[in-house]
Amino acid sequence: MNKIVRIHIKNILHLFYLKPTAMNLFDRVKNIITRPNSEWDVISTETPDVRGITMGYILPLAGLAALAAFIGYGLIGVTFMGFRVAGFDWGLYQALNVLIVSVGSVFLTAFVVDALAPSFDAEKNFDRSFQLVAYSYTPGWIGGLLMIFPPLGIIGSLFGLYGLYLLYLGLPKLKKVPADKLVGYFVVTLVVLIASYFVLGLILTAIMRPIFGLNYYTPAGY
Repeated sequence: MNKIVRIHIKNILHLFYLKPTAMNLFDRVKNIITRPNSEWDVISTETPDVRGITMGYILPLAGLAALAAFIGYGLIGVTFMGFRVAGFDWGLYQALNVLIVSVGSVFLTAFVVDALAPSFDAEKNFDRSFQLVAYSYTPGWIGGLLMIFPPLGIIGSLFGLYGLYLLYLGLPKLKKVPADKLVGYFVVTLVVLIASYFVLGLILTAIMRPIFGLNYYTPAGY
């Protein structure tokens, strides 16, 4: 019976192109947050798999944050300076924004991190860059769960700052950057990360808000 169950689980994971190690999602989240140094050592021994990480790590975590945003803005809402942000359209908009920016910024940042690698005598390997960026985003996605109650959303966004520390610790382990080039590489990566979020946010706002007919300036009660 247990053998049959394992076979079914393996088939389901294969259907979504997830390796069995993807079942250790919660262990990876816990370890990268609570003991990042040792976890980066473990990650550095793993064969990077962009598709597997996207399907088995990024989408589940970003999806949970997106669901929290949908519930928070779609069912609970928030009133700011007399204006109400709530309703199904707002919830869907926020959820899509979280999901698309999460996935898009990981790919964009990883691409730039890898392109800059030779300038800092680091290893040029996109799959490793993707690993580095994806796992460094973990605290941000966990903090995103607080969007389920919008007034706490700003606190959740601060969790992402810890992700910068994870990125700093992971650079020399995954990108093999020399110690004397580490700070410069990290600063440039940080600028790219912030810029990618900002640019993607602007693009999505310009495209999706008109589609949903959203306006921040709707008085509360309307």
